[in-house]
Amino acid sequence: MSSVVLKNLIKSYDGKKNIIDNINLEIKDKEFIVLVGSSGCGKSTILRLISGLEDITGGEILIDSKVVNNIHPKDRDIAFVFQSYALYPHMSVYDNIAFGLKMRKYDKNTIDEKVREVAKSLNLEELLDRKPRQLSGGQRQRVALGRAIVRQPKVFLMDEPLSNLDANLRVQMRSEIKKLHQKLQTTFIYVTHDQTEALTMGDRIVVLDKGKIQQADTPNQIYNNPRNKFVAGFIGQMNFIPVNIQNGKFTINGTELYSGKDITGDVNIGIRAEKMISGNYDITVPVDIVEMTGGERIVYFYLNGNKCTAKIPLDYKFDTTITLHISTEDMYFFNGDSGEVI
Repeated sequence: MSSVVLKNLIKSYDGKKNIIDNINLEIKDKEFIVLVGSSGCGKSTILRLISGLEDITGGEILIDSKVVNNIHPKDRDIAFVFQSYALYPHMSVYDNIAFGLKMRKYDKNTIDEKVREVAKSLNLEELLDRKPRQLSGGQRQRVALGRAIVRQPKVFLMDEPLSNLDANLRVQMRSEIKKLHQKLQTTFIYVTHDQTEALTMGDRIVVLDKGKIQQADTPNQIYNNPRNKFVAGFIGQMNFIPVNIQNGKFTINGTELYSGKDITGDVNIGIRAEKMISGNYDITVPVDIVEMTGGERIVYFYLNGNKCTAKIPLDYKFDTTITLHISTEDMYFFNGDSGEVI
């Protein structure tokens, strides 16, 4: 079993402001958990607390039901894959992968067997004699993964491991890491700021803001049933339009719509960019900017004074204006003050 439990976890650097603010989270054995959030939300700090690289201020961390607060990092049986690869530049690929085993006094034959097995699984067999400076970014990342895998730890911690790679290589490495998780059948805790990585890789996504968990759920639930405005805006392209609802009616750019909900007062309407041309209410607006993304276009415009976007197929006709087709069934309603979904 490789479960990780965070109980009332707190981290503060100055004794005043909590960087991690009373977080509770249960990560199941063999689960692939992705932590996402904007810069400074505390996601990387959580990894460092779990690994023991930083001390907690309050609460408990349990690995396999055992409190590890005061256990040294090397005794927690955790592997950490860093954003910067953190390879030893003077060592060969072979020695970088073997380093952890040598430190744990494995015999030479066992080390050789394990290193070559891992190298084969990561397509590094032809590179074992090279130094890190002779490798591409993707190859270096695979070496960093190999060094973590070879120890067969209870838990893998990965801190934005793909952020230094180009777009095509990121897609390839996403797939490789997911396959790796399926093969190893152990617990992965993965930090990223990339929502595509989160949606495609995680069994569950934990959305963080200002040191607090906003929502922890499956990718499908996070995307389709966000708990609040922050989660809705962070995952996917969501347009937010402030409206005032009276007697079930509100207006967007002068067009009156019916909410179909028992809501009154100031509300933020949320509509995803891909849902802007699939409804029954027609609104024509001036086009501000158009971006070509290959298989579709992103069109920018204003609704109730707020900049919005629509994902438009290449064959959708428009000129200096565009006619949107929106539906209240595709809308999310968020409390104007708290941001919570209504």
